[in-house]
Amino acid sequence: MTAEKTTLLEFPCTFPLKVMGAVHPEFEAAVLETVRLHAPDTQPHHITTRPSSKGNYVGATVQVYVGSQEQLDNIYRALTSHELVKVVL
Repeated sequence: MTAEKTTLLEFPCTFPLKVMGAVHPEFEAAVLETVRLHAPDTQPHHITTRPSSKGNYVGATVQVYVGSQEQLDNIYRALTSHELVKVVL
């Protein structure tokens, strides 16, 4: 019996990644650069940022066009290992 991964997503799709990180002048560029390693068509207008309520962190939403669960997983791994990123949802 083989175990199949099930997902509610249908690929390809545009997926909104939520990224939280430290307030840093390079945060937005770093997130975009990291996502582009696995989704090279991602453009600056695909990312929006906003500060946290106390201003200690910044949140970014990146609209990423992904073709597979594997591609999405690779983007998550790359972002979560970045030094400026605290959380990826």
